[in-house]
Amino acid sequence: MASSPLFWIVAIACLIVAGILIWGVGSFGMGGDPKKANKIMQYRIIAQFVAVLLIVAFAWIVRNSGN
Repeated sequence: MASSPLFWIVAIACLIVAGILIWGVGSFGMGGDPKKANKIMQYRIIAQFVAVLLIVAFAWIVRNSGN
């Protein structure tokens, strides 16, 4: 299961979401432009949606593969 390429894609997607989250929270906390920080958080929502879709696809594939 961990050797599956989709597993690694899911893991990378989750790390991307975490990175965007840290970047966005850092932008809010550093007193930067609120519009830019809000835009970063919108990117996080999109990345999170993609990550959730990948997680669901991975779970479906693992469940239906008989492993």
